[in-house]
Amino acid sequence: MRVVIAGAGSVGRSIARELLGHGHEVTLIDRQPSAMRVAQVADADWLLADACELPTLREVRADEADVFVAATGDDKANLVISLLAKTEFGVPRTVARVNNPKNEWLFDEAWGVDVAVSTPRIMTAMVEEAVAVGDLVRIFTFHQSRADILELTLPEDSPLVGVRVGQIEWPVDTVLACIVRDTRPIAPSPDDTLEGRDELLLVTGRDADEKALETLLTRGQASS
Repeated sequence: MRVVIAGAGSVGRSIARELLGHGHEVTLIDRQPSAMRVAQVADADWLLADACELPTLREVRADEADVFVAATGDDKANLVISLLAKTEFGVPRTVARVNNPKNEWLFDEAWGVDVAVSTPRIMTAMVEEAVAVGDLVRIFTFHQSRADILELTLPEDSPLVGVRVGQIEWPVDTVLACIVRDTRPIAPSPDDTLEGRDELLLVTGRDADEKALETLLTRGQASS
């Protein structure tokens, strides 16, 4: 996979190292000479230029990229870069960093963003997940489909403890994707039984009823 990353700061370099470690081809762009720490990611291609300008994107062959990552510390730049990558070069997948959560609403398909990553929001979700039992926590939202990844740690007094997954009537547009028990992830089958303190990862569509889901997981389902 060929990935172009705009923004060679600590975030961009970290992403590049991870991708290179998985065998992908990576190009890093930054307009600040101080960001050109080539030795830290020596296997990447580097370009000192402004990713908000079309000649720069032509030079890195953005039209041949599978993914374009806008990872600068400037939300306005990340929006412009995503829009140019998507509309001018037809990049199949764009990922944009959101620095200020107040700007998150802008990062959608209208600006060419397929996936928006808000570090403050993710950290907030992780804090909530660490302390909350019995509360649904939104971990991630896919901006194109509006599907959500939700997490809930099943209370030990939940009526669903001891119930097989196949017996549970999940709300519409809700899928149990994974059970994390202790440190072990489990792909749930209909015969798996839920246990107290199980960490449940669920995927919900835009029409899902989160209140009904939380009620089901903490109070059980009404008998038919």
